[in-house]
Amino acid sequence: MTLRNNVLSTSIKERFRGFLPVVVDIETAGIDPNKNALLEMCIVFLEMDEHGMLARAESYFEHILPFSGAELDQKSLDFIQVDPFQPLRFAVEEQVALERLFKPINAALKKSKCQRAVLVGHNAWFDLLFMKEAIKRTRIKCPFHAFTCFDTATLGGFVYGQTVLAKAVQAAGIGFDINEAHSAIYDAEKTADLFCAMTNKYRSLLE
Repeated sequence: MTLRNNVLSTSIKERFRGFLPVVVDIETAGIDPNKNALLEMCIVFLEMDEHGMLARAESYFEHILPFSGAELDQKSLDFIQVDPFQPLRFAVEEQVALERLFKPINAALKKSKCQRAVLVGHNAWFDLLFMKEAIKRTRIKCPFHAFTCFDTATLGGFVYGQTVLAKAVQAAGIGFDINEAHSAIYDAEKTADLFCAMTNKYRSLLE
């Protein structure tokens, strides 16, 4: 298919060259993927309508317990306002969380006939690195591409001149509540909305 036909496709498989974009956001107890704990993870699926327009679909979320020996940076915990050992979080071990989150991804890959999932994230490299370290610790098979990702910070800077999530979302005409920010669910869903807005905007230019 030509580039134009790919962009105007009504098949998510053809639109992204056989890959399935899945939005991911995580919250962590620091910035070092080798030492700091993964505490929250949310994945958001995207769906394409008969006109080839993307929209946010289902979200899946898990609270995660720090892995054994993890370092917890208090400044990071204060920033995201998470107590890792608060019993009402109903947090689970990393392995359980990843198994629960990857199960619907594998099902979606089978349904869409895509080869691999591709991580969509705001500063996606950060989410990918933390996720890959958690996968390494738990030895779970990863449904995501090992290094390819779609970064909405980069795309937001290109399309709207804004790299901060809140500002890029607002530039796209999407509401953003700063009081809800730094929750994996909220940030993942807003990132999904932003990615859809930019993808649909580009499609419209070629129609």
